[in-house]
Amino acid sequence: MDNFIHLVKLSVGTDSVEDLVAWQETAPSRYQDGLPRHVTRMWPKRSAEILAGGSIYWVIKGLIQARQKILRLDEVTGQDGIRRCAIVLDPHLFQTETAPKRPFQGWRYLKPGDAPRDLAKGRASEAALPLELTQALAEIGVR
Repeated sequence: MDNFIHLVKLSVGTDSVEDLVAWQETAPSRYQDGLPRHVTRMWPKRSAEILAGGSIYWVIKGLIQARQKILRLDEVTGQDGIRRCAIVLDPHLFQTETAPKRPFQGWRYLKPGDAPRDLAKGRASEAALPLELTQALAEIGVR
């Protein structure tokens, strides 16, 4: 039995894994330690399980397409004085097999057995299929 859990999150405003990488490299998501982070209003109740080996799986255009290892959870306070959780991420993104995911608010937990596998090393550099074809293949279970 796995003793860790993942998170799954919509990557709003990105059209591809490359867009997500570019945003993390240029946006204010990098702090003094140089690591990207995602700041969220809610603190995960299962933080110990997340920190025991979890990743954040990114949903782009209705498909889980990539993941990043979660390094730590930092408490941050916004300009409005509200406490938030900064999910600090490893800068390396792993492309995954695509898996359809309906829209949702915030983030959700993802069991390790339900997470899509990382793409094989040779496949990560392949040219991406058109989005419509990728979505259709994922919906019928071909990753």
